[in-house]
Amino acid sequence: MKTREAQVGKATIRMAETKTGFGGIVLLEGVSPVRLQDQHSERLWERLHQEAARLNPNFVGYDGARTRFLRLFPDGFSSKKYLGQGKLGERDYKLKAKRQLDESLPLNRAHEAKGAGEVVLKVFQATNLLFPNEKMRLAEALRGPHADRFVQGAAEFALGDRTRGIAAMAQALRAHGADKWTTVTYLPFLWRPDAHMFLKPEVTRKFASCVGHRFQHQYSPELDERVYSGLLDLVSEARAKLEDLTPRDNIDIQSFIWVVGAYSIKDEQALLDEATNI
Repeated sequence: MKTREAQVGKATIRMAETKTGFGGIVLLEGVSPVRLQDQHSERLWERLHQEAARLNPNFVGYDGARTRFLRLFPDGFSSKKYLGQGKLGERDYKLKAKRQLDESLPLNRAHEAKGAGEVVLKVFQATNLLFPNEKMRLAEALRGPHADRFVQGAAEFALGDRTRGIAAMAQALRAHGADKWTTVTYLPFLWRPDAHMFLKPEVTRKFASCVGHRFQHQYSPELDERVYSGLLDLVSEARAKLEDLTPRDNIDIQSFIWVVGAYSIKDEQALLDEATNI
């Protein structure tokens, strides 16, 4: 086989067939080359990606990520501060939004919903998961003629037809500049936190760089199902690595990603000090 080569961030990975299988190398300026061998080409290619991802200066691994999370929430996903409505609260307000969505527009009705734009908008406004400017653009779309198509597309996505669902949502939102990953993953995440994940791009990419997952380089702002599949691979890995903390669903995983990806050490200390003084 010819030499296979790719860029992974600032690193270059190369792979070629050898007499005993396959050999690969990770090259990054200022760092000693990393050489790997394997009998299987695709497995080696994945390992090369993982090694390149670990060269990111943000890398702390899952042990480091866990330490940061437990610093804020010593009892993990059962910590009162994590569950509550205070400054550090992560879970309860998302569950409240989920209940609001389930009661006002259950998933089994949403794929045929008509005139549900305002109902759905209230659910978006119930949390701070979207930026204010994203909510403004989304409000225009949900009060426009393509609102039903967006809601139905979100339901299709949540029910498993991700390619068709994402295309429908993108078409409904594009004219308003609201075709963003945050807007298309929000409802599926709340309807089915067992299977879907909310994507906050910058924070999620930062988290991926912290744990050495290739999603940090796979991400694209284009609403492509392959990007979402990469996100779910990151989620699956995180759930496996955090199994001993017993995450209940992807609400817990999303919260873990947010805490590790969004907060600096300085932010963490400020939050701890503020929470102590409340």
